[in-house]
Amino acid sequence: VQLQASGGGLVQAGGSLRLSCAASGSIFSINDMGWYRQAPGKQRELVASITSGGSTNYADSVKGRFTISRDNDKDTVYLQMNTLKPEDTAVYYCAASPKGISVLNEYDVNFWGKGTQVTVSS
Repeated sequence: VQLQASGGGLVQAGGSLRLSCAASGSIFSINDMGWYRQAPGKQRELVASITSGGSTNYADSVKGRFTISRDNDKDTVYLQMNTLKPEDTAVYYCAASPKGISVLNEYDVNFWGKGTQVTVSS
């Protein structure tokens, strides 16, 4: 499975960005998908996840501002980020795991996409 992320960039505080992650390869094996981020000098953290059935999970720091969704027909997961803050600045990684394995713990993630940089200026 290959994950191709896109949509990062530079935005002012209060602005919005939409990240996309398209899966290819043995996509039938994918179940949970999600987004992690890693800021300079910090550990990678889960931002949001979504199961194949559409159940979602969010980090407290992004609840009410970010929305994760997926299009199973296009094998793509999205992260709509609104009201961005400078502390959201990080490299964002798409993550996926096969059926029966959650992406809630990064050590369980089977597939990672290359990161996409999100920079929020104050």
